[in-house]
Amino acid sequence: MPHTLFIADLHLSAGRPDITAAFLHFMEHEAPEADALYVLGDLFEFWIGDDEPSTLNRQVAAAFRICREGGTPVYYIHGNRDFMLGRRFAAEAGMTLLPEHKVIDLYGEPALIMHGDTLCTDDAGYQRFRRITRLGWLQWLFLRLPLQKRLKIADGIRGRSARSKQEKSVTIMDVNQAEVERQMRRAGVRRLIHGHTHRPAVHDFELDGRPVQRLVLGDWYTQGSVLRIGPDNTELQRRELNKDMP
Repeated sequence: MPHTLFIADLHLSAGRPDITAAFLHFMEHEAPEADALYVLGDLFEFWIGDDEPSTLNRQVAAAFRICREGGTPVYYIHGNRDFMLGRRFAAEAGMTLLPEHKVIDLYGEPALIMHGDTLCTDDAGYQRFRRITRLGWLQWLFLRLPLQKRLKIADGIRGRSARSKQEKSVTIMDVNQAEVERQMRRAGVRRLIHGHTHRPAVHDFELDGRPVQRLVLGDWYTQGSVLRIGPDNTELQRRELNKDMP
């Protein structure tokens, strides 16, 4: 049956081989059967540059390329952890980089897709940090630092981010409903798909008197999360991680 797949927030890293194994299994056995695969950000725990020669990066690139060469296109929207993933890696992986907000056609119905962090407007501190880290000249400087220096900076940012989350309320880190509605109106859609919040759910509500839907992908920390959409069905599914991995 025709269908399109969406994943997000895998946060792949060398320290979680179980997640990597689950992802590679998904890429080998499920993705090739889809009409298209959309990755909505934070595939990696962090990204310090396309020039990082890690085994993990090469495995992921190869999995995407095999999928694309088999006839399933792969599309990628940057997340808040891997926003510097660039054209060099995309070319190696055979995937298409999309802008942070994109309207796509899903079997005759337009849908707005994004990572989702731009919806969390109540978290003013994060939004300031986001604006700074997206500055082109700052990214240019960062990518010209030695790899080990970049890795050290990334580890420091991750540590500060973890401490910051412990001090914030759950509500602040979730999406702002008014921003959700604003983005959907602006895009002219009745369906919004995103990740980032790690709260998988299907939210049905009314917008300007019409039924609309917000679909939220889950993370892959304790289980996989896959959104499967076909012409007549929508399923937010779970996947088991590979428990045999050390």
